Amino acid sequence: MTTRRSRGDGGLHWDETRERWIASVTVGYTPAGKRIVKKASGKTKTEAKDRLKEIMRDYDDGLAIAPANYTVADAVKYWLQHGLGGRSATTVKMYTTFADNHVIPAVGARKLRDLSVEDVDRWLASKTGELSTRSLKLIHGILNRSVKSAMRRDKVKRNVVDLCEIPEGRAGRTSKALTLAQAESVIALAEKANARMRAYIVLSLLIGARTEELRALLWSHVVAFDEERKAWLPVADTGWDHEQFAIYVWRSVRQKGDTKTVKSRRSLKLPRRCVDALRALREEQEKAETEAGLVFSTSKGTPMSAGNVRRDMRKILEKAGLRATDWTPREMRHSFVSLLSDSGVPIEDISRLVGHRNTGVTETVYRKQIRPVLMQGAEAMDDIFKS
Repeated sequence: MTTRRSRGDGGLHWDETRERWIASVTVGYTPAGKRIVKKASGKTKTEAKDRLKEIMRDYDDGLAIAPANYTVADAVKYWLQHGLGGRSATTVKMYTTFADNHVIPAVGARKLRDLSVEDVDRWLASKTGELSTRSLKLIHGILNRSVKSAMRRDKVKRNVVDLCEIPEGRAGRTSKALTLAQAESVIALAEKANARMRAYIVLSLLIGARTEELRALLWSHVVAFDEERKAWLPVADTGWDHEQFAIYVWRSVRQKGDTKTVKSRRSLKLPRRCVDALRALREEQEKAETEAGLVFSTSKGTPMSAGNVRRDMRKILEKAGLRATDWTPREMRHSFVSLLSDSGVPIEDISRLVGHRNTGVTETVYRKQIRPVLMQGAEAMDDIFKS
């Protein structure tokens, strides 16, 4: 006589039509009160029992609704659709392109519950000759966030991607900084160029603002200190007949106009050369009757794109004797950091000027030091042990 299975252990029966053992168990109820039944099958009774035990383990772990055929591609596509809210169209397109070209073709067909650390390690290792380290971090991040999203929705027990190390990728183009002589040459040529590029290059090199911050700069955020009223006021209201000027770096061309980080929101006093360049630009725009909104705009008054800036800047760099295609607008910011550091400005002060959260990025990524940094030890020892 067949022993009846205990209540809650599920059912097990032979299906003549399919010629397989069928295991089933109730794992819960829908909001409407309908039972949620999970089924599994096997050619033998033992195989069906094992699959039933796996269903029960998932149920105990809170994964009762996780489909056995849910793949990595399903998780990635869900995250791309629902996990990028508030991101710009450009950012969404970039993530989608990397996912479609590198993540889904390689590991997309793998069942998410069967994905292992070894699978991810082998996948990342296969990309080291193809992608830079930054791109490897990006595709790892896509898969990592997709699996985390799946965990939150009870599609998988744990995130194996989080346990993987990201290998070194293909060597990319090394960022550079202008030397003082090169910077002087670039500024001299910029001051002979059109007013827009003169102001753009002088500001990016002398205050170290990001290119996305400058492209979003408003004339209402270019201010002068009015001695009479003892207040910082927009130059459009108070004019240019003042001693001190500043800009409010409070916006960028990022989604919603936010700066990169909270620390990036800062106010910077302007060097005299920047004031002269901005004044010349404003006078030119007034003659052309350009709307006084954006400081840097095209001849039609529309916002400048990164491509516009790169193209116009390279013309000036070429005249300065540099190989223009080797330089990007953001390297004016690297040059700002390096030149200040070389002149003895403390790294903590430079970090605040460029809007970094701490000195780590300023020191390891941006500063391309021209002379030795740590000189105090040698100088002190020379004083102690005189020759």
